[in-house]
Amino acid sequence: MCGIVGLFLKDKALEPDLGQMLSDMLITMSDRGPDSAGIAVYADPVDGIGKITLQSDFADTDFGGLDAELGVAISGDVSLVRRDTHAVLHLPLDKVADARSALAGLRPQARIMGVGEALEIYKEVGLPKDVVDRFGIRAIAGTHGIGHTRMATESAVTTLGAHPFNTGADQCLVHNGSLSNHNSLRRRLVREGMRIETENDTEVGAAYLTWKMQNGATLGEALDASLNDLDGFYTFVVGTKDGFGVLRDPIACKPAVMAETEQYVAFGSEYRALVNLPGIERAQVWEPEPATVYFWSHETSPTPSLKAA
Repeated sequence: MCGIVGLFLKDKALEPDLGQMLSDMLITMSDRGPDSAGIAVYADPVDGIGKITLQSDFADTDFGGLDAELGVAISGDVSLVRRDTHAVLHLPLDKVADARSALAGLRPQARIMGVGEALEIYKEVGLPKDVVDRFGIRAIAGTHGIGHTRMATESAVTTLGAHPFNTGADQCLVHNGSLSNHNSLRRRLVREGMRIETENDTEVGAAYLTWKMQNGATLGEALDASLNDLDGFYTFVVGTKDGFGVLRDPIACKPAVMAETEQYVAFGSEYRALVNLPGIERAQVWEPEPATVYFWSHETSPTPSLKAA
């Protein structure tokens, strides 16, 4: 039993409040998962700039002087914004791959939490309130975001094992449920060149979606294909650079509720996660259908793309 939240803003006037709203939504779900928590926040990208979110248990040592050292290593300008055990590096977009390679040598103890143009990920062991407070999530602005509080069932309670999982540029996944074929699928994806760092089944689900998209599928097509390729019970919420998607397995035993107004689309494992959102009393509220892909995108329109399997 885990808790998931998601918020997609249609109204740009709400963007300064994204972190506050997501934080309140996730804290409400605390009793669904006391082990770890995380939030992915998306903001409008800056042309030509990429972002790498790092985590370190030795942040004072690892983050000190890292921007200068990495800048020399990749021959580019690097800036660093620290938030407790995490730091976000801003660097030339065409240097991101070089930076990932350089970081392995410069700071081998630091771990990459997220990579992209719009994405920042903050996650740690602990309750949502503690995670929100230590990273100052309430003050973060953005266009959309997703969050997760975890009750561990199949892998260790660690920072790396917390959600969201980022396996492709600006893509991340949070998940409530359990994938029964994740071990065999992990082996297959590793043979295909995918990087999977934990024993968590959700990371396998994220890597599967990334792999499908790298081979030409849209996010909707990748989610649709997962209904045949992933065994188990699950509710997925996927974040992308321009929007977010929702999918429940064909049996749909994991709870989920959505609400939409002229200002936003919101997702929660339970309705109580949504009750403090502005204008919720006027929202269209519904339970997502089983085996149906829902997606909202800033690049197209705020109207969902739906595909029933």
